[in-house]
Amino acid sequence: MLLTSIQFPNLHINIENLPKSFSLFGIDIAFYGLIIATGMICGILIACREAKRTGQNPNHYLDFAIYAIIFSVIGARIYYVVFSWDYYKNNLSEIINIRNGGLAIYGAIIAGVLTCFIYTRIKKMSFRTFCDTAILGLMVGQIIGRWGNFFNREAFGGVTPDGNPLAMRIYFDQYYHTYQVPQAVAAGMQEMTGKTMEQLGYIQVQPTFLYESLWNLALLVVILIFRKKKKFEGEVTLWYVMGYGLGRAIIEGFRTDQLIMPMTGWPVSQFLSIVLLTAALIVWGVIRYKIMLKTKTKK
Repeated sequence: MLLTSIQFPNLHINIENLPKSFSLFGIDIAFYGLIIATGMICGILIACREAKRTGQNPNHYLDFAIYAIIFSVIGARIYYVVFSWDYYKNNLSEIINIRNGGLAIYGAIIAGVLTCFIYTRIKKMSFRTFCDTAILGLMVGQIIGRWGNFFNREAFGGVTPDGNPLAMRIYFDQYYHTYQVPQAVAAGMQEMTGKTMEQLGYIQVQPTFLYESLWNLALLVVILIFRKKKKFEGEVTLWYVMGYGLGRAIIEGFRTDQLIMPMTGWPVSQFLSIVLLTAALIVWGVIRYKIMLKTKTKK
């Protein structure tokens, strides 16, 4: 199994004895699940605060959160299992085991959007206004939730040279490295250092979970600054889709644990990011153009 040490050598950060879980009253609690839960709670609080700021009823968002959390977790797991079916078809009992990860954010987003659409229809609320408010909570949840991958030693990228200031070293038990370290990473480490995995005892990779967390943080800051300047309901959501789609399309290219679309060889999240980015950009451009024409006509 992977050992408990993680280093960021260029940042002079050395974290020792970092386990994946801890015991509380005899119950093992995974940091992955704890961090995901923390992200959800913080996201809900942010959405409620934004609702209050814009004159909406925060209770609507609290009620929605109950349904959204349930169906988003289910959606995230279904998405992951579908695109990892070669493994799960022979390990059906593992489908419901999420303690070791295996939740895909796009599955959660898709399920969350569908839940939001149905919820706002039932409540007779504006779907676009609701999305513009809830999307801030989603981003906060993503920023925090990505750190669950850090504790699980997953969602990392390929080998990165010593010059990368964010280079991350993950130490592993030499006996188990043959199936825990992706072959491409093992080959890359040997090419870069001239040493075998047994001699090294660690891999030095791109911390793509960190890249995405920082990207989402930057995106959130930009949206918080400009959200008062939106010209139509739903524009904040489109900004998010464009921004997140661009970042994810780039970052996904660094990862070594991509979910692949059957018969294409394409990383499914990268493909979906590009599609969503393009679609959102077109919709945003068309609506903005129509608003501009109406403004000129009135003048």
